[in-house]
Amino acid sequence: MEIFTPYKLKSVTIPNRIVMPAMCQYSATDDGHATNWHLMHYGSRAVGGVGLIIVEATAVEARGRLSGHDLGIWDDSHIEGLKGIVNWCHEHGATTGIQIAHGGRKAWGDELVAPSALAFPDKSTPHALSIQEIEEVIGHWKDGARRAREAGFDLLQIHAAHGYLIHEFLSPLSNHRTDQYGGSFENRIRLLLGIVDAVKTEWPEDKPLSVRLSAVDYLFGGLTIEDTVAIGKVLKELGVDLLDISSGGLLPASISLGPGYQVPFAEAVKREVDLPTIAVGLITEPETVQEILLNERADFVALGRELLRNPYWLLQNISDCDMWPRQYKRACS
Repeated sequence: MEIFTPYKLKSVTIPNRIVMPAMCQYSATDDGHATNWHLMHYGSRAVGGVGLIIVEATAVEARGRLSGHDLGIWDDSHIEGLKGIVNWCHEHGATTGIQIAHGGRKAWGDELVAPSALAFPDKSTPHALSIQEIEEVIGHWKDGARRAREAGFDLLQIHAAHGYLIHEFLSPLSNHRTDQYGGSFENRIRLLLGIVDAVKTEWPEDKPLSVRLSAVDYLFGGLTIEDTVAIGKVLKELGVDLLDISSGGLLPASISLGPGYQVPFAEAVKREVDLPTIAVGLITEPETVQEILLNERADFVALGRELLRNPYWLLQNISDCDMWPRQYKRACS
């Protein structure tokens, strides 16, 4: 298994193992529509040969935005701009996914919602969602999946990491509920499972469904890698096809950072759950990518900051000039 080995997920063949993970651009219009920045940003990574591009966290409702200029997928008017991104990336050979999200208590604005009325540091206290409101939120995810389908995306990713709404339900540090959505492990994962079930009614059966998880909270009493493996096993039973493994974000924590620091989490999930995984975490060198792939520690490697710095990272780290776009071949040496 190497960087340029294609990978087939259901009906979708991803041409190589390099992933551009979802990274907010804070460049949408005030009402969540895509702009020319998004066409340039994602298009240049497609030209650069990235195998799978996952469009940034895109809000399933307006109050779930992470900033006042996040992309939205809460209204049918958002479909056209997202479709433009998909078409451009497809034209240049990239498999294109979208991450749909809800910021919960970490969202932008005054109307914060969460499983419990517990504030994130320096944020206002959120409203604890009622059972009826939870059902409405699940409906927003379902509608977002329909719009992603209509925009033509190849892969759909549910954002359940980084301290946002789903993660807030998953972790006992932020979920102090005493009803069917709180307390036990089975109750705390109920929202995520409900969203997966709802999304699957709108997302094509032949296209892959992914979930992004924070493997650990790095805090006593928070989520552990054993919890994440257990979540992964349940998601596999529900038909999820790909797990994107990150970590942290629920609350400030002390984290030892370094190249590949999150790879062991993806490796553990891949081994224990037996689903393909995406590894991420300050990875910059092709030798590191190859080590991860050749030792089967993960199936894909996401380059976040590195692809922000250099959209042509992949081209510059291959010796085969035939893989370069014809317009750029004169620069290949």
